[in-house]
Amino acid sequence: MRNIIRSNVRWALSGLCFVLALLPAYGQQQKSITLLDKESGDPIAGASFSLGSQTGLSNEHGAIQFEWTTGARESMALSHVTYGQWRIGSKALETARKGQRFYRQEKIIGLKPVSVISLREKDGDTHDIGNREKSAHDAGALLTHDPAVAVIRKGGGYGFDPVLRGFKYDQLNVVMDGCQSATAACPNRMDPPTSQMAPNMLGKIEVAKGPYSLRYGAGLGGTINFVSQPPSYHKQSGSFGRYSTLFESNGTVWRNEAMAGTRGDRFDARLFASYSQGRDYSAGNGEEIASGFERLSVGMTVNYLLAQNHDLGFNLTNNRANDTDFAGLPMDLISDDTWMFRVNHTATFHGGALKKWRNVVFGSFVDHAMDNSMKNLNPRMVDAETLAKTQNYGARTEGTWSFGQSKLFAGADYRYESADGNRERHMLKGPMAGKVLVDKAWQDSYIQKTGVFAEYHQELSGYQLVLSARVDVDKAGARDISEGFDSLNPETPDTQANPSFSVGAMRALATNWNLSLWLGHARRSGNLTERFINFFPVGNDPYEILGNPDLSPEANSQADLVLEWKSDKVQWRMVGFVAYTKDFITSIIDKELKPVMPKSPGVRRMVNLDKALRMGGEMEWRQMLARHWQHSLSVAYTYGEDLDRKDPLPEIAPLDVRYVVGGALFGGKLLPEFSLRHVLKQNRVSEEFGERKSEAFTLADINLTYRPLPWLDLDLGLKNLFDTTYFEHLSRANRNNDSGPIYSPGRSFVFALRARFGEE
Repeated sequence: MRNIIRSNVRWALSGLCFVLALLPAYGQQQKSITLLDKESGDPIAGASFSLGSQTGLSNEHGAIQFEWTTGARESMALSHVTYGQWRIGSKALETARKGQRFYRQEKIIGLKPVSVISLREKDGDTHDIGNREKSAHDAGALLTHDPAVAVIRKGGGYGFDPVLRGFKYDQLNVVMDGCQSATAACPNRMDPPTSQMAPNMLGKIEVAKGPYSLRYGAGLGGTINFVSQPPSYHKQSGSFGRYSTLFESNGTVWRNEAMAGTRGDRFDARLFASYSQGRDYSAGNGEEIASGFERLSVGMTVNYLLAQNHDLGFNLTNNRANDTDFAGLPMDLISDDTWMFRVNHTATFHGGALKKWRNVVFGSFVDHAMDNSMKNLNPRMVDAETLAKTQNYGARTEGTWSFGQSKLFAGADYRYESADGNRERHMLKGPMAGKVLVDKAWQDSYIQKTGVFAEYHQELSGYQLVLSARVDVDKAGARDISEGFDSLNPETPDTQANPSFSVGAMRALATNWNLSLWLGHARRSGNLTERFINFFPVGNDPYEILGNPDLSPEANSQADLVLEWKSDKVQWRMVGFVAYTKDFITSIIDKELKPVMPKSPGVRRMVNLDKALRMGGEMEWRQMLARHWQHSLSVAYTYGEDLDRKDPLPEIAPLDVRYVVGGALFGGKLLPEFSLRHVLKQNRVSEEFGERKSEAFTLADINLTYRPLPWLDLDLGLKNLFDTTYFEHLSRANRNNDSGPIYSPGRSFVFALRARFGEE
């Protein structure tokens, strides 16, 4: 009996061991997935993956094979030189069928010190503002969602000119879809290029910091790329659209925008329109700020598939502005009529190294009028009016080649810009009463730029490398030079060659950690204002400016160090930079020159100074608090110094801190958001330019979005919750208030409605 029991126990233990031995084999599966490009459908070869202890590369077909244990909670980390870094979650891996396709959008700029302001869809690396801001009348205002970007405010509600890390104007390369821009017709830049970018036609805004995105131009301090919404072809034809309206109580601001489109398997056509108007607003202390404006924008985009691999696109936009107050300028905008067009053709190829070839022709034409008729002048000594026109047109061609673990972009571009216009002064009082004086503002000046560029991406021994180079040939001149200007600026060579280059390297230090280093050098010639402006007060003080055609090119050498950490619920990123600028283009007071206007304190002449220094950085941290809540913290700071004059650089924004907490409740039907912004005082100001110090301030905003129906959103918000009296450091002096600051709006209630139909 005892032997029988021992025998049964032995058999039972053997069976249990056999079952336990089978369990791991039963729980493990051999799986495979395929990685494809989201646009072309081409396989993504050479993508490195990590899943637990398993590592490897996707093959030439984009396939990855791996072992998967049922019920595992691991995610697969992927990395590619062109597509950046991303993860496939455990749920997707658990349910993946054999060879299931996973699509990835190219992330060319993903390794660079860049931020993306999304106006369309959520993305882990973006400042997502969704469709809320598509009704904005000035795209420059949207840039302030990135704390590294401040804006020069010459008026209360329009014409915001971006400053990125202390770089401004043509030190920044501002483009639409990598090529198109507009030239400000107003010498004081009432109409900067950013004001001509229609927000309701945009999908996102890429803010690339540093001289590293040389494919799109030699931006010394960075490139701001306004990206249009891409076409979306569908096998089934259909219509889609949206409408939104917004009201702000402070300033009685009404904003409206609409889009209607239709698409099929070979075409995508869309019509856009927006209209906004506003009146004077009240600051926190009750002071009325002249800020009336009226803005209309209409446009269309049409894309057509000529063949399966040939896409033809056309874009046309007309922007109009009327009766717009600029409290910080001697004149106001009376009318601005701008036309912009773009035609592009994209060919995609399969089988060889050449993958894509894109050609673009573009143009913008600005007709601008401004005067001082809306200014409350006492006594009124003169009626002044300026009529000006600018042109900005050109072409760009670029090819894309893929060689397994490397990728090459190469091409050429051409741009021509010109400006012409006169200022008429009708003298009303004094010894010259009754006379009309004509001043040549732009002197029919022009600049031609021809450039060639290349950018090479390579994955090598765990490093991701990006090499970029560009050469621009710049030719400038003026066809209608005034006698006074000609006598002060002798004839000089009109052609300059400007080479630029950059190198970047990124490496994964450990799980979730990445480190990248960027080094760049870029050169630019002076712009139309710096070379040819003719006794106009266009700076941040009332001195008149005299251009200098003999300016040497300005050169910036910069380094950016980026450290980031990402997990499923937390993202942290820190960027530090140092920028050293040689032949810095600025102005100095020339006491030997007499101003044209009697009330002007003097004249500044544009010159090159030896060197200037900028340094600082940004930090961003995001975390999923709970299932339906998330919050973020971001900080930006820049230090600037004119090393020649031992004086702080002018128009450097102070340290800016942002905190935002938001949620998605009741299945995403209720979206609360609270934001807090604290800006430190700025005591480092330029004595050379008589710059004003600014005080610290704290702002709080709240917003609640309710989605009663899948196609309808209702917003209720409160801006400047505590009715704080404050002004931004880069605001110009208020000429309507004894040169005090242009205070920002006080408390304002906001209501918005957004409706949509179809799938955009």
